[in-house]
Parts: sequence; C-alpha cells; structure tokens
Amino acid sequence: MMETNDRPSWAQGFPITAPEYFNFGYDVVDDWARRDRNKLAMIWVNQQGEEKRFTFHEMSKLSNQAANFLLKLGISRGDRVMLMLPRVPEWWIFSLALIKLGAVQCSSPTLLTPVDLLYRLNFARFRMVITNQENAEKFDEINDECPTLATRILTDGTRPGWVSYSEALAGAAPPSRHEVKAPYKIETRSESPMLMSFTSGTSKHPKLVLHSFDYPLGHRLTAELWHGLTANDLHYTVADTGWAKTLWGNYFGQWIVGACVFVYDIRGKFHADELLPLLEKYEITSFCAPPTVYRMLILNDLTRFDFHELRSCTAAGEPLHTETVRIWRDSTGITIREGYGQTETVCMISDQVGEPVKPGSMGKASPGWEIELHDEEGKPVPTGEDGRIALKLSPRPPVGLLKRYMYNDEENAASFINGYYYTGDRAYQDEDGYFWFIGRSDDIIKSSGYRIGPSEVEDVLAQHPSVHEVAVVGAPDPMRGALVKAYIVLKPGVAATAELVKELQNYVKSLTAPYKYPREIEFVNSMPKTFSGKIKRDVLRRHAETGEGNWEHHA
Repeated sequence: MMETNDRPSWAQGFPITAPEYFNFGYDVVDDWARRDRNKLAMIWVNQQGEEKRFTFHEMSKLSNQAANFLLKLGISRGDRVMLMLPRVPEWWIFSLALIKLGAVQCSSPTLLTPVDLLYRLNFARFRMVITNQENAEKFDEINDECPTLATRILTDGTRPGWVSYSEALAGAAPPSRHEVKAPYKIETRSESPMLMSFTSGTSKHPKLVLHSFDYPLGHRLTAELWHGLTANDLHYTVADTGWAKTLWGNYFGQWIVGACVFVYDIRGKFHADELLPLLEKYEITSFCAPPTVYRMLILNDLTRFDFHELRSCTAAGEPLHTETVRIWRDSTGITIREGYGQTETVCMISDQVGEPVKPGSMGKASPGWEIELHDEEGKPVPTGEDGRIALKLSPRPPVGLLKRYMYNDEENAASFINGYYYTGDRAYQDEDGYFWFIGRSDDIIKSSGYRIGPSEVEDVLAQHPSVHEVAVVGAPDPMRGALVKAYIVLKPGVAATAELVKELQNYVKSLTAPYKYPREIEFVNSMPKTFSGKIKRDVLRRHAETGEGNWEHHA
C-alpha cells in the first residue's frame, strides 16, 4: 500500500477502525490520483480483444464528470439509484460518482428479467436507474408499474424516454471533469447509508442488505490479508458487476491498497479456457475465482502456460474440493487459499497470506471479527463440534458488517440475537482455530458461484398450469458444485414427459434469471411432509444426493 509514514489514520493497522467521516471516492481514488498521476487503476479487456487502461487520475476525473451529470438531474445525498451494467468501465465510473454525491446505490445482474426488476425497483423505492441499450427494454416494459422511478439513464446511445449520457458528453457544454459542483457541502458520515445489495434467500423474495460509507474500509481485510495485495499487484477476480463479489474483488479493497484491477468483460457464453491465456498475457499476480471456475480450469494442461508472475490464488463462494487444490498446486506451485463471508459482510474468515493452509478449511477469523459457534440455544459448542456461525457485536460491530436488512423486521430479528449476528451457516472449529464449513442453515443453493434461493424458482414453477406442487433443492454436480433440482407433483391428467421437462425449464428461463432454471426435474406422486404440512427438504436433499428416500415418491 502506501509508505508507512504516508498512511492515513484509517489505514494504520488491524483491527480496522473507521473515522467519523469517510468517502471512498474522495479519500481513496482522488487521493491516489493526487499522489501519483500515472498510477494504473484498471486494465479492461473484452472477449473481442479490445483493451482500455485507466489511471486513478482518469477515474477521478471521469467520476467527477458523471457526478456533475447526475447533479443536473437532481440526484443528491440519500437518493437511491439502481446500477445495472455489464463489466464495462462505466460501472465503476458511475458507482464512484454516486459515492461522491452521497447517494445510495444498488447494482443488479444484467441477467435479471423484467419480473425480477419490477420487484426490486418497487421494494427498494429507487428514484433512478442507470443502464445501457442492451438492457433498457427490460425497464421500458415495467416503467409504468414503478411509481418512484423518475429518471432512466443510458450510458450509450439514445432512446425515447431516457437521458443519454453519451449525448451529454458530446454536447457543446459537457459536464465538468475537475470537481463535483454540488450546491451543498458533500460530507459523508461513515455510518450513513451508501450501498444496498439484494441477496437470495429461502423466502419468496430476496433480502435487501444495507451497508454504510465505511463498508469499503472493511475490505482491507479482503485485499490485504486474504488476497495479500500490495500497490504493485495486478489482481483479477472473476465476478459479475451485479454481485457483491465485485465489491470484494475488483473494487474497494484493491484500490485502497493501490493495486490495479483486471476486468474481463464477458458477454454471452463463458468458457473458462479463455482465462488461462489472459493470466499469462497480462502477467496477473493475484487471481480469485469461484471453485467452479477452478474445477473447469484444471481440466486443461496448465503446464502449457507461463504463470511465473502469479503468486496468489484465492477462492470463495462455495466449498473448494481438496482435489482441485492439489491439482492446481501441482500444476502452478500455488496453493489456493479459501475465504468466507457474505453479501452482508467482508472477508470474515480466511486462509490469510503467510499463514499455513489446511486444505478444506476456511482458515481463521479476521482481526476484529470475534466469531463463535453456537448451538440452537445460543450457547458455544465444544471444539470439533459443528454449530451456527455467530459474530460477536460487542463492544462494537466490526467495520464491514451490514447495518440491517431493509424493510424486513423478521429477518433482522432472526439474524441479530442477544448481541450476536448469525450468518445462517454452520461450521466447526479445530484445536488450531481453523474453521471448517458444514453447510447452510437454510436451503440456499450455491451453483457456479451464484447463490440461488429455492423459493424464487418454486414461485415461478408454481405458476405453470401443469404444476400442482413443487420443491427445489441443490443436487451435487462435479463442475458447478451444485445444480438446481426440482421435484414436481403434476396436476391430475398431466403426463410426465421429456417434452414437459423442457417446457418447464424454458418457462423458468423466460420469467427469471436464466442461471436459476432447474437443470434436473423429477416428477413425483407426493412430497415428504411433516405433520404440520411442511415439506421435508432434508429428505429431498438426501434423495438428490444419494437416491435414497423413504416416501412413496416416483410418478
């Protein structure tokens, strides 16, 4: 990072502390721009080989320009803005602009459908959306049903009913790049709302996580202790801009350290093989990806590539198979280090750089994150026994933890109990202090790095005229980690056919994000249920994993 005698007070060490006021745009990006005009912040490449490079100086000026553009449209402190862009530089530029203005932003995956977006826009009461031509039609389709949505911005081209940023830049008087000319003094308290993220859950709709302006500081743990980055590194995290993983790996902590981020703009079909030549060509020094990607990469002869600059490899999002770790280490000489956290947190447990790695373990707790494992009554469990992952909140919550779930008293009450935050995951801890992941306390499916709430898929399938009852679970998959499997009871008179399987899969794809569709569908006569009528998901999961089940199920 910076020289020791040049480090600001908020970057002095661990545990992390936040100052009263903090703004990532001004205090990090603009600061790097002032101190080193030529320091590289981003290398952007697309699948066609086009390349762009941005210094911190350029990011500072471009975000100023975007902020002044937004100011003219009335965006100010506290306004809520949805940002839905693919992996293009404009995502970072507008995100920084919103931070500088003190607005509250929320990024959404470009795979979301109008049905998904309608719920999110109205639930979070967004005032503005920023997207591109590729995704604008989705918002046009639902615009009349979104009463709070006042302004729609296109980053490229023009469209009726939309404000064009590219047109504003090409005009006779483009927005200023030199400073943010707000009519008020822009000061952002560390505890003020800055960012919202939707996260899938087992309820019908996704939860909305609220983070404050000090949240980026928490990702010093992610970048410095887990990724092991310095100001001379080029880091690449495989992540979509709509997911919190981009905040973890291609943004906050990396730029605080002063590292350059590598962004590969993937559109359409993704082949993991594309990444290996990029790691070699750009001499990437630090690489982070979901275990799914590593499982795809090790199918190649890795010894054909020159990875002499690569020194750090990390993985998160789902359990990492020890065989994957072994093959990657044998081929590259690098041990993949795991990290654990959520959309709600930063990297709270990890194999920290310089520490011994126990393959299969998540590592140890991050400084400032006092983690215990509890039984169902909230009492600590003995070493070696599995329990609920609980974060102690006293004497104060660690920097990087969510403030709350928005408009969800039930979820807040279930997660914040007696001075602890419960993640919803289970683990056990060994005698050396290493944590070992057991699984979700709820039913979230982790597939190819995505977190999929079964109820979201069930809600769509239940709307199909052939479906009487449905339950969705995760089934083991060697490449994806898990895949979405649906158990379906059909309505009387409906035949269980291969054609119907395809029809149901396409039906889900048409109404929600494509990655959520059930790759396996099994028709059954009945569901295993409790006396109170609840479906026994544990029985279905066991059947999906082993083929064993103790209910009369096959149709």
